[in-house]
Amino acid sequence: MPFRKYLPPHDRVDLPDLADRRWPEARLTRAPLWVPVDLRDGNQALADPMDAPRKRRLFDLYVRMGYKEIEVGYPSASASDFGFVRELATRDAVPDDVTVVVFTAARADLIQRTVESVRGLRNVVIHVYIATAPLWREIVIGQGRGELTETVMAAAAEMQRGADRLRGTFTRFQFSPEVFNLTESDFAIDLCNGLTDFWEASPVRPVTINLPATMEIGTPNLYADQIEYASRHLARRDGVILSIHPHNDRGTGVAAAELAMLAGAQRVEGCVFGNGERTGNVDIATLALNLYSQGVDPCIDFSDIDDVREAVESCTRIPVHPRHPYVGEYAYTAFSGTHQDAIKKGFAARAAELATVQDASTYPWRVPYLHIDPVDVGRDYEAVVRVNSQSGKGGIAYVLSADHGIELPRAVQVEFAAIVQDAVDASGAEISSAGLAELFERTYVDEQIGEGAVTERVDGGRYTFVRMTAAGGERWVAVTER
Repeated sequence: MPFRKYLPPHDRVDLPDLADRRWPEARLTRAPLWVPVDLRDGNQALADPMDAPRKRRLFDLYVRMGYKEIEVGYPSASASDFGFVRELATRDAVPDDVTVVVFTAARADLIQRTVESVRGLRNVVIHVYIATAPLWREIVIGQGRGELTETVMAAAAEMQRGADRLRGTFTRFQFSPEVFNLTESDFAIDLCNGLTDFWEASPVRPVTINLPATMEIGTPNLYADQIEYASRHLARRDGVILSIHPHNDRGTGVAAAELAMLAGAQRVEGCVFGNGERTGNVDIATLALNLYSQGVDPCIDFSDIDDVREAVESCTRIPVHPRHPYVGEYAYTAFSGTHQDAIKKGFAARAAELATVQDASTYPWRVPYLHIDPVDVGRDYEAVVRVNSQSGKGGIAYVLSADHGIELPRAVQVEFAAIVQDAVDASGAEISSAGLAELFERTYVDEQIGEGAVTERVDGGRYTFVRMTAAGGERWVAVTER
């Protein structure tokens, strides 16, 4: 493969010299402001973009989940986006504590139409963007640094004039130097500082400076350096909300976002399950629940994650991968015998521990292979252990115990595991919990103890297990004794 045609990141962008970087020693102790962009950035990446009812369903879902800023569209780009923003404004669909974000390019006529779309909304962020990286300036825009700065400042003035014409709307501004991570650091900072000065950014009326990794080019630590450098060099810092917008071209969008949060990012734009152009925007659900798994309140409600998944899949018409962190069908499922045995023992240990504590909700979660309790996101334990040809005796015993109240003695676990193995090898498929119970009953259940000498008797929940010696040799029988 012709790998030499691809330059390393340090040869593609003027990365900041940050010898005294502080982010490696930082800790994540609070959630950022999450901003879902599914209705704009995610929507424009769909083969079948959402119509107004699908958009409204997602918007209402995100309000219920607790998002306080929601990017709702690009109203100057299409009549459907303009109409959707007007629907939100005219039907009083936005709660007082939720801010609507609208997106526009840095052009006067597009800004004017964007301003008209939000008339009547209470809290609005007008988000203007322009690509600033050298390759984009050269090939796409055809402007040098000086000309592009003039374009941005003219757009800022138009946004201010538009905001001044709005009545009853608290309007704030946002700027994205698109492809920030491939832009010279000094140029990006100069542009941002010029805007925050022009807009008089303050804690009362902060400006959002959004620094996108529009196309990932290097390891996440490079983006963290860029964000920390920006955080330390942005003017009017107490009047700036430092935002990030990572993409996932290298598959490291979540890692890049987490390191950028350590580096000073206060706000994260992404899609709830990572939809977006190419390989997608950063995945908010994974980021938020990663914090949750570390004992940090994510400030977003994922307690019914399957309901969220169903709505997002229905509206985007993109299925969530079964191995997706936290929400995928198999996110909490173990097929491997060693994993199943560890989970079974972990649940047993937790049950014993909880019997001695007063508040189970604060008792530390310690179950092997399950980094959060599935119940916290609305899953039950039914699918935690599933049985196929890779499963072992511990998993089989757990399913029979958890689902059917059958406690297998260890000797029966070993014997029955071999029987299950033969059955699933023959079928080539997973065996369901009901199928496992049926196989058990066919193999062991006997209403009466037959002829033969009983050598051992073990209580097994619903059944008593009896070991018998008869003419045919030794065997176990599960008996319902009266």
